[in-house]
Amino acid sequence: MIEAVAPPSLTDAAPVTGAPWSVRLRRLLRSPRPYLAVLGIGTFFLSWYLLVDVLQFWRFRELPGFVSSVREWLNPNPVYGISLFTSDYYLHIWSSLYRVFSAFALATILGTTIGIMMGWSRIFSGLTFPILELVRPIPVLAWIPLAIILLPGRELPIIGLTFLAAFFVMILNTLLGVRSIDPVYFRAARSLGFSELGILAHVIVPGALPYIFVGLQIAMGACWFSLVASEIASGQAGLGYEIWQAYYYVQFETMVIIMATLGFLGYISSALVRLVARRLMRWRSRALAGM
Repeated sequence: MIEAVAPPSLTDAAPVTGAPWSVRLRRLLRSPRPYLAVLGIGTFFLSWYLLVDVLQFWRFRELPGFVSSVREWLNPNPVYGISLFTSDYYLHIWSSLYRVFSAFALATILGTTIGIMMGWSRIFSGLTFPILELVRPIPVLAWIPLAIILLPGRELPIIGLTFLAAFFVMILNTLLGVRSIDPVYFRAARSLGFSELGILAHVIVPGALPYIFVGLQIAMGACWFSLVASEIASGQAGLGYEIWQAYYYVQFETMVIIMATLGFLGYISSALVRLVARRLMRWRSRALAGM
């Protein structure tokens, strides 16, 4: 299972300023990052093309070809019915996006709240942490029968199963964030007359935010990979369901199309979380810059 992760990317980052987009773009183009990213992605696709289409090397020749997969993806009349030009493709995307963001929002609210409560109250932590550690290692697939029994309809079981992985990530990262706060801040707040609710609002929540935002990035990825298992088990539409259908009917080019779509959507959604985190954490970056 995914463990809580400390947030080096937020605490060690350079201060974020209100520089115009043109300035930021020039800085990005001067750095090696975009060129290394293009080189890495290009190397991956070139290796795929050479190993499968050209050399047909060992077991790689059993994989769907790069050229045939791209041709199917861009075909207005695809052989297997899924491409950029078909409505079914976007129906599956919308179904998966709805489930992922519903599960993500629910995991963010409940996971953050429980994590803060566990870090704030020793009694609450003592009651809930053993249950968390007992339940957390259970794979998402093992929850499928219970989810179908407990949650009515077809959408709720999928959203519930997608929610589970992200939920545990958010609890652990939030708990780690609360416990990472220097006890000096608590003593200082109490000496200044802060109530427990005041300490929660002005010490605990701001201090845990960097860890919470890193947890959000991990939780978004967890939602996407648990979604596929959930849709395979109980879905009638969605990208995970379509992957299983493509495998069942030996439509390997469609499998590649859906896998690439999942990767792209996961990358974009995680990038959006990072963007929001950077904007909301400007105060921390400026504070670190002034230290």
